[in-house]
Amino acid sequence: MAHTDIRHRNNVTVTGDPDGPVVMLAHGFGCDQHMWRLIVPRLAEHHRVVLFDYVGSGRSDPAAWDARRYAAPEGYAQDVVDILAALDLRDVAFVGHSVSAMAGVLAARAAPDRISSLALVTPSPRYLDDDGYRGGFSRTDIQELLASLDSNYLGWSSAMAPVVMGNPDRPELGQELTDSFCATDPAMARVFARTTFLSDNRGDLEGVKVPTLVLECAEDVIAPRGVGAFVHARIPGSRLVTLAATGHCPQLSAPEATADALLDFLDRTHDAPPDTRHDARHGT
Repeated sequence: MAHTDIRHRNNVTVTGDPDGPVVMLAHGFGCDQHMWRLIVPRLAEHHRVVLFDYVGSGRSDPAAWDARRYAAPEGYAQDVVDILAALDLRDVAFVGHSVSAMAGVLAARAAPDRISSLALVTPSPRYLDDDGYRGGFSRTDIQELLASLDSNYLGWSSAMAPVVMGNPDRPELGQELTDSFCATDPAMARVFARTTFLSDNRGDLEGVKVPTLVLECAEDVIAPRGVGAFVHARIPGSRLVTLAATGHCPQLSAPEATADALLDFLDRTHDAPPDTRHDARHGT
């Protein structure tokens, strides 16, 4: 596709310091770039911030939807690579929320000349429990979740969004996520949901070669604490930060703390000389 077509396809927007280091923000399932709005002003003070919507989400071009492409995480990773190529961006810090964390891992492998660091916000390489691994969901849980989504997407959205968000004492947050889920085309959401909840990217973590931040919440029913520790342990030299926050969307529930953690990581990696960034990663 032509570069202008990709900008339209993914509803790409760019804000902040045009001469600053580049940060790309990638949303999770059922969301769009609007979910980053509370932290964008902080990042934009000294960074060039790139936002977008995956095809099938937000204000992306629905005509570009391909169920086969987006039935695998690699399809979403390709959206990232396409946008970086269209904007001719290099040395990019990729910030991926939830399922986008694994899209970032795959995109960094596919385009090592463009992505120089990763910040994985409430990541999970596999939501399904396995022998010796707790992803947070049993196979029955996932089957019931997907069956409910198939039979009544709007009802599923209203029930699931507050669980994902957490913070029952702040119902406006759950309502915002509900509205975002409900605005997504149900057919596209079903494909994205299966990609999210049935994929297994655990084997991709050890191949990460760039400085990486793993940012988890103290309480998160979608990506429990042990999942963050697993990702941290599998990505050599990564840095694990646990926010004193509840829920799966800290960019909304704890925006100041989220922005602080991201800016600290960005400052650390940007200040390191390019040829030493791999060795300068910070563990905990």
